[in-house]
Amino acid sequence: MQKRRFGRSGHASSLAIFGGAAFWETSQAQADRTMELVIACGVNHIDVAPSYGQAEERIGPWMKRVRQDFFLGCKTTERTRRGAEAELQRSLKRLQVDHFDLYQIHAVTAMQELDAATGPGGALEAIQHAREQGLTRHIGITGHGVDSPAVFLEALRRFDFDSVLFPVNYIQYANPAYREKAEELLQLCSQKDVAVMAIKTITKGPWKQEQHSHTTWYEPFSDAARIQPAVDFALSQPGVTGLCTAGDVSVLPLVLEACEQYADMSPADQEALIASAAQFEPLFA
Repeated sequence: MQKRRFGRSGHASSLAIFGGAAFWETSQAQADRTMELVIACGVNHIDVAPSYGQAEERIGPWMKRVRQDFFLGCKTTERTRRGAEAELQRSLKRLQVDHFDLYQIHAVTAMQELDAATGPGGALEAIQHAREQGLTRHIGITGHGVDSPAVFLEALRRFDFDSVLFPVNYIQYANPAYREKAEELLQLCSQKDVAVMAIKTITKGPWKQEQHSHTTWYEPFSDAARIQPAVDFALSQPGVTGLCTAGDVSVLPLVLEACEQYADMSPADQEALIASAAQFEPLFA
């Protein structure tokens, strides 16, 4: 699998970044089989969070054996310094590691949350202190929602984050306002050498039925013919370092295969793909 430089960290990260949300509720045996597949495909970067159900407990036993082979990113949804400090320590214990490569303020969806996390006594103070202690090497920010690109543009004005994580999805790009801010954010990240992780890459839209066929909180594309162009589109956006795989073990092999077969998508093909999004409902309206 191809690798790209993960911003100023200098790490050569695989195009596919394993999203720990796939282990939301799964047995250790299933997690072990999935980790074996991830390793076999050449993935060398993990993104996990304590809010991902059982993920930290399932990945922890593997970190005892292969920690040196992975760039490990974790997150906190806490907004206060005290809360973030405590959550970071719990994650270190569950993952059975003594440091993270990246620790991120997680799920920042609005300016008010950004204010809380980056203001006096906020989570950012805890993460900066953790970096001084050697508990994390880099600091990032993540978020969902239609306002995430605008929120992160402001976040980068306030603090020199090493990475951002936000939705890069061709259906979402059919929203002109979202696309404009997303492209502005990607340009700024390139200028500042900030790594960018794409999420929701294979999102088809919100669930429209009560019975969910996958463990993702949105309906994903689940066939190779749809997944490949969605992956190619996201990875073709300037500044995108890699994409976090969807939180579902059944669709994971298809995403890994699409990343292995990634080919740069021409601007004309990108526009045609965005035009085809009219048949779908965007996840974030």
